[in-house]
Amino acid sequence: MRPYVEEACCISCGACESVCSADPNVFEVGEVASVVHPEVCSGDGQCAEVCPGECIQISEAGE
Repeated sequence: MRPYVEEACCISCGACESVCSADPNVFEVGEVASVVHPEVCSGDGQCAEVCPGECIQISEAGE
């Protein structure tokens, strides 16, 4: 599974980063959230659930 962040709607709140249980964290939040370690994503969808702007989608790799 791979998360995708729609950067145009991201408000850099850090909610995705705070709930990510992967080590290292899948996300890095700067001006926008970026996916920096997609290979460790568990695909549990917690990041998408907490995103206030609904800017995160989880999909199969390559989709």
